[in-house]
Amino acid sequence: MLNVRELEAFRAFIECGSVTHAAERLNRTQPQIGRLLISLEESVGFRLFNRFGKRLQATPEGWRFYEEVDRVMRELQSLSRSAEQIRSGASDHLRILVAPHVTNALVSPALAALKRSSPDLTAEVASRVRLDIETWITQEQFDIGVSILPIDNPTVEVEPFLKTRAVVVMSQDHALAKRSAVNVADLFDIAIVATHGRSLLRQHLERLFREHAQKPNIRFEATNGLIACELAAQGLGVALADPFVALSTGARNLAIRPFVSEVELEYGFLYPIGKARSPAAQALADAIRAAAQDRIIELGIQQSADLGG
Repeated sequence: MLNVRELEAFRAFIECGSVTHAAERLNRTQPQIGRLLISLEESVGFRLFNRFGKRLQATPEGWRFYEEVDRVMRELQSLSRSAEQIRSGASDHLRILVAPHVTNALVSPALAALKRSSPDLTAEVASRVRLDIETWITQEQFDIGVSILPIDNPTVEVEPFLKTRAVVVMSQDHALAKRSAVNVADLFDIAIVATHGRSLLRQHLERLFREHAQKPNIRFEATNGLIACELAAQGLGVALADPFVALSTGARNLAIRPFVSEVELEYGFLYPIGKARSPAAQALADAIRAAAQDRIIELGIQQSADLGG
């Protein structure tokens, strides 16, 4: 059995970078932290540290173990908060799993609106990119998730709530910024900022170009849509973007235009199978629908599906 205090000491050491700072964080002495780390290493049966004199450095195995320790410790903290909520009689507590850009564009304004009508509401928001959400929904406890679809996992119920279309973003002084809308032919032979190869938008982009026997002139590649929008705002090219990502960047000099080609994006709520939906989770879903309607109107993009439940 692993000791929680040993795991706390290990996480603090990794995150703080030294035994000294870990001791300060946990309000313990350096010898106490040292003994906990040695005991943990003996318990797990593999080397967590390389030793250079009195200095410790995590091994590759130690870093892998830290990822699991961090997840477990966050779950324990969440469990403690849930116990406190139950003990105090509070019922308006939500654990929310969400993609980063959806937090900015939809979940934050929805929580703010919900807080006005439910002042006792408390929430934990865990941010994960879509590909990570597919993995984490089997590992994290949550009441409601919000993600771009598809999500195919037997442990969750998926409830689509919005279909919208991709936009094209560029710097405000780009030639295409003068147009009211952009089509795929406008993108031929110009510099493009693309998201990574596994992303939905990259797959849509390459499909559209193949259909026209063209090859996209990808000059810059970004690991996510937020970075792609920021690079486009700097004049490095034109990017195909999720409208909520474009709204969430906050990048100056960013022009957002409708993309008239068929690139449909669908969003859905995720609910754990077998767990009753709380009134707070349903209220948040309703508030997110309202926030989505406001943002769609703000962009002037016509959604292709009803926003109702």
